[in-house]
Amino acid sequence: MRAVITGAAGFIGSRFTELFVEQAERLGYDEIVLLDALTYSGRRVNLTNVLDDPRVTFVEGSIVDRAVTDDALRGAHAVVHLAAESHVDRSIESARPFFETNVLGTLQLLESSRNGDVERFVHVSTDEVYGSIPEGSWREDHLLEPNSPYSSSKAGSDLAALAFHRTYGLPVMVTRCSNNYGPRQFPEKVIPLFVTNLFDGRKVPLYGDGLNVRDWLHVDDHCRALLLVLEHGHPGEVYNIGGGTEMSNRELTTRLVKYCGADESMVEPVGDRLGHDRRYSVDWTKIKTELGYEPTVDFDEGLEGTVRWYRDNEAWWRPLKERQA
Repeated sequence: MRAVITGAAGFIGSRFTELFVEQAERLGYDEIVLLDALTYSGRRVNLTNVLDDPRVTFVEGSIVDRAVTDDALRGAHAVVHLAAESHVDRSIESARPFFETNVLGTLQLLESSRNGDVERFVHVSTDEVYGSIPEGSWREDHLLEPNSPYSSSKAGSDLAALAFHRTYGLPVMVTRCSNNYGPRQFPEKVIPLFVTNLFDGRKVPLYGDGLNVRDWLHVDDHCRALLLVLEHGHPGEVYNIGGGTEMSNRELTTRLVKYCGADESMVEPVGDRLGHDRRYSVDWTKIKTELGYEPTVDFDEGLEGTVRWYRDNEAWWRPLKERQA
């Protein structure tokens, strides 16, 4: 059987690809197509561990391009859709690329999947589509109230995916994860940005009062959950994926400062971000009870390991930081 993974050269996509290739024989897949446009955050080097596998084919192309998606998905049994523009700050500066990739790109994949008789389609989304929640946790049936161009584009793609299930019977499953962290995350996101800044003796910017709360999910746990949804998820269903570790940005910053061997003088308070959601929290009871998901990576161990990876892999992130400067 053929599987297609979009956004395969990105942070989550590359880790999911590694785990999928490890499990491919058990799952019955002998052909794995990796599709990525290799924009600024998608890097072929992230796939070093899998590109020599004879079952793997890498395709450089955009999910907005019908010729690309029709060809890649022809004869595919499963699609795991991770390709997305995903940085809130960038979406505030320029919203259009987010809607083009996240909404129109997803639409194109859905159409190619429908025409190609795909039997499993996992659409990977984010908890940010729910908006902000002052207390409690979102369940999968909660109203979508996105507040940024990024999250609204992802909400649009979620609704398109579910509409293709309801209208055409396309076997779509949607996942909504909390904040991911781990190795190979592009250094625009908060953890790798802060870590690499601290390594360079540069201050780290803390938005507003620093009390915005996020739930943190190690990329390995996220990818294991995606495999469960791919294998056992029910078409038409939404699955929240949480990490079980909620903390304020200030608490997170304190940990990063400690693990990087710096001190609190390196933290620089800055004005708050536009549309900055106060708190995210997902209820992941459904995926736990129905599919047996449970996060396994202890947050402090995972965070220390992530810091260690960036310390040991400067050659990976240094050119990216210099390009951003």
